[in-house]
Amino acid sequence: MNNERVRLFEVLSRLPARVWIQAILALIIFVVLAVLGFAVIAGVAAVALVLLLGFKAKNWILNLFRKEPPPEPPARQDRKVIDVQYEIVDRTNDRTPRN
Repeated sequence: MNNERVRLFEVLSRLPARVWIQAILALIIFVVLAVLGFAVIAGVAAVALVLLLGFKAKNWILNLFRKEPPPEPPARQDRKVIDVQYEIVDRTNDRTPRN
């Protein structure tokens, strides 16, 4: 295992300076593109959030000054009416034992 690492470092150390410079420039360009890409994604998300909150605030402010009440939901159509009779029993004078 240690021999393999030594060989890898030997191969890397024998590379010409042009390859090292190209690798360093490629790494710098990759980092810059990654940062810019993240910034663009974050910027688009921030603009979308501001627009969404702006439309919500506009609707909220307009609803504050609107004279008409909001529309009521329609009545349910699946109602069933059942005729029931109730009988009230007064048990204050009842002397039967309760369980």
